[in-house]
Amino acid sequence: MLRWAFMQLSDVFLQLGQDRLRQLVRGISFGKLKTFQLYDRFKTRTRLFKLNAENLRASVPKFFKRLEEGDQEFATDLSQAILIAHLDMIRAVLDFLGVPHQEGFFDKDIESAKYLTEGWQARVYEEFKAKYQPDILLFYVNHLGLELGGAQTVYLPAAE
Repeated sequence: MLRWAFMQLSDVFLQLGQDRLRQLVRGISFGKLKTFQLYDRFKTRTRLFKLNAENLRASVPKFFKRLEEGDQEFATDLSQAILIAHLDMIRAVLDFLGVPHQEGFFDKDIESAKYLTEGWQARVYEEFKAKYQPDILLFYVNHLGLELGGAQTVYLPAAE
């Protein structure tokens, strides 16, 4: 297996652990997947004959194994399925950081250094952990750090 010198999305899932993955999967909204036309792609990527909450929860160990194997396409589709159900949180975090966006979607080429200043992860986590489910917030903080800031490590709060 070829390993990259930089962190990948599957690494975020792995570092957060299987228990957190189980919680993240529970938050997937089938309605949002259909609204954003991601349902069929996600169903195909999960390799499930029937895509429902019960089958998703039962498949978490298999999903984790695929992430351990470095399946980046699966990691990307899984993260989209998780995050699309939490656009309100995404908008709030981006607004808090001052990142310009359109309904939670931002230009991938933005100059992130002026928005993701030192300690931004801790500030975001502290600001929103009481308002949003901590596992999804923690996942998004790490996803954003990877996507915008090229994070090399997974952020975990000291108490975690």
